[in-house]
Amino acid sequence: MNSNPLLTLVAVLTVGTLGGWVSVAQSAELEPPADLILHNGKILTVDEDFSIVEAVAIRGGRILKVGTNAEILATRGDQTEVRDLEGKMVLPGLIDSHVHPSSAAMHEFDHEIPDMHSIDDVLAYIRHRAEALDEGEWIVLRQVFITRLAERRYPTKEELDQAAPKHPVLFSTGPDASVNSLALKLSGIDKDFQVTGNGQIEKDPETGEPTGILRAATRYVKSRTKGKAATEQDRYDRLLKLFHDYSSVGITAICDRGASAGSVGRMHRMETNGELPLRVSASWRIGTDRRIEAIQEQIQEIAQHPLTRKGEMVRIIGVKTFLDGGMLTGSAFMRRPWGESEIYSITDASYRGLQFIPREQLLPIVQATVDAGLQFTAHSVGDGAVHLLLDVYDEVNRTTPIRETTPCITHSNFMSREAVEQAAKLGVVADIQPAWLYLDAETLRAQFGDQRLRYFQPLRSAFEAGMVVGGGSDHMQKIGSFRSVNPYNPFLGMAVTIARTARDGLQPLHAVESLSREQAIRFYTANNAQVIRRVDEIGTLEPGKYADLIVIDRDLLTCDVGDIPETQVLATYVSGKVVGAVRQTSPSEPNQD
Repeated sequence: MNSNPLLTLVAVLTVGTLGGWVSVAQSAELEPPADLILHNGKILTVDEDFSIVEAVAIRGGRILKVGTNAEILATRGDQTEVRDLEGKMVLPGLIDSHVHPSSAAMHEFDHEIPDMHSIDDVLAYIRHRAEALDEGEWIVLRQVFITRLAERRYPTKEELDQAAPKHPVLFSTGPDASVNSLALKLSGIDKDFQVTGNGQIEKDPETGEPTGILRAATRYVKSRTKGKAATEQDRYDRLLKLFHDYSSVGITAICDRGASAGSVGRMHRMETNGELPLRVSASWRIGTDRRIEAIQEQIQEIAQHPLTRKGEMVRIIGVKTFLDGGMLTGSAFMRRPWGESEIYSITDASYRGLQFIPREQLLPIVQATVDAGLQFTAHSVGDGAVHLLLDVYDEVNRTTPIRETTPCITHSNFMSREAVEQAAKLGVVADIQPAWLYLDAETLRAQFGDQRLRYFQPLRSAFEAGMVVGGGSDHMQKIGSFRSVNPYNPFLGMAVTIARTARDGLQPLHAVESLSREQAIRFYTANNAQVIRRVDEIGTLEPGKYADLIVIDRDLLTCDVGDIPETQVLATYVSGKVVGAVRQTSPSEPNQD
């Protein structure tokens, strides 16, 4: 054997020159074969060119290669599993950029909560609970939004009194609520009660007595519920059940937009146990009603958490807080007054909603988050909140570039042309909930009129300006992609972004903001991968990325838009392994999901 390195190099070069095809063939033989091949399909890679290919090869849980059937089948080895897609469509795994899985999974742990479409439904539920509970026990009903009730208003204090005269009642829609007389009495809320900090107690202008409407002031309600006590195993099992339901509709990654130590620890245990069926990015929820120094210290502690630096399945990406109230409840912070409203029980013509964080406090919080390399996001629904957050981002960016931290706006429903352009310039992304357009647009039309809704969820404008927006559900209650109060079926979300038609409406809401089908798919894949800070790992089917993908039963590029929500997921793969293959209930069968 020749031990001279120079002669060895010459020999190798000679073989490469005289018989290059031999060297290439030997190299190909040395390349390990694919573990899995899916071929004979219509595979949307959702790469920059939105390439469509016939087949994909997977090895080691990642995409090895995409291309023609012949090209991909050439990567087959003796142990390769080969599956014929029979012409079916394949997409990258879908991503929901805004969920609250831990609370949603436990929502019906004590008892099932029926769908409610009217004040009568609400009062019937309260009467039923009054019969089931001992006298004096609290009846608490959360997240039934008045925008979705036939009457489009809060149940009044008097109606709640009549339904349960011997029980304190809390009808909570998120940051806002309607309560009955006994709830006010037990909570010590009378005509002399004063709110400290954010929020307000609505009072009758003539008598000064509380009307029962509380805006961002439910913290003063001294409610107590007895219900079944959940063990840690109960929470684990129900959360895992929800995650498998996410998988069954093609969701392979989520962002928990209200994570805590308990929820992150629970999901990490699922990963350690090999049971977690999807990837989780977590935004740690931080409270802002305390000293700035304490908030900054907490941000630093979060930045030092091991899961901010690693985590194939579970990863902490940033922090989340609340900048304003809700669109569904009448407390979103607007640039112009809401206007007097029977829908939202607003009597003050100058009322603009509620801003929870003063600008002088928001600025150092955002600065601390950017300095820590974390993503900052804030619940910002109204255009007043959106513009405020963008202005703070702009100020921080003057001294500390923010783009690399993927600064975010959560919800970002009411925008403007200037806001879209400023966000694109700064690299600010947004997680947006199209199901809110579907469920709430007609109530918003009644409140604001079409002109003020011109830049409500302006998705086409965002795409054209280069602003990255992604689809979320804000799933908070119930398991079931259509029966949940905020439905988390991503195919429904896609259809809404394309049609922009409300459930009970005939005319699209500013069709000029409709997405194309390609854009709608990007909205739940490539764009969302950027929103949840995993753009290098998922969101597209490109070599080197995780093999997270789904097989579906119809062609989303050609089927009727009205049929998109009916899409059935035939198989869900995470890292090349099947984690879901469950038939999904259609929107026409919501209670069976």
